[in-house]
Amino acid sequence: MSDKPSVVIVDDHALFRAGVRAELEGLVEIVGEAGTVEEAVRTITAAKPDVVLLDVHMPGGGGVEVIRQVAETAPAQRFLALSVSDAAEDVIAVIRAGARGYVTKTISGEELADAIRRVRDGDAVFSPRLAGFVLDAFAGKISEAEADPELDQLTLREREVLRLIARGYLYKEIALELGISAKTVEAHVSAVLRKLQLSNRHELSRWAVERRLVD
Repeated sequence: MSDKPSVVIVDDHALFRAGVRAELEGLVEIVGEAGTVEEAVRTITAAKPDVVLLDVHMPGGGGVEVIRQVAETAPAQRFLALSVSDAAEDVIAVIRAGARGYVTKTISGEELADAIRRVRDGDAVFSPRLAGFVLDAFAGKISEAEADPELDQLTLREREVLRLIARGYLYKEIALELGISAKTVEAHVSAVLRKLQLSNRHELSRWAVERRLVD
């Protein structure tokens, strides 16, 4: 086994992918990159890397959806989540989906390369704070709502949009509240409807209320 693991970088921001590639230059072998869920699945399937460096939040279902689709044809593929988020629900969702580790984007290039090597070799890699979330989840200390398998499908941003929809916010109001465009809000709502197999925002509101997601 080469000391340099082969890696595919998956992130919807091209500038960030370029930065990661530069940080990892000479430390790992970059064999591909992707900016969407669909492109990621195609690239990973073709390149068969040792490790997929995976962003959590992307349009179309994010890192969780990438893992699920790849698992259909390559269940042994190893994933390391790399995200700006250190929220418990994000960590738990992607680990439940099958990732072997989760690190945040404040990590240095050398630390990231080391994490990639460890995941390739079969280790699970987390910072101490994030490891605590995972241990709590498997010890039953995470709330029932957070343990909901349907809720696990949703990214942090999708949950934020869902809660605001359930509170009666309009798309424009949600956009203002979250600092995103109304078109992006609409895309998140469409993704949530698809994942939860619901038809409209009224059903979304009812679903959120039933799970006590609304204050």
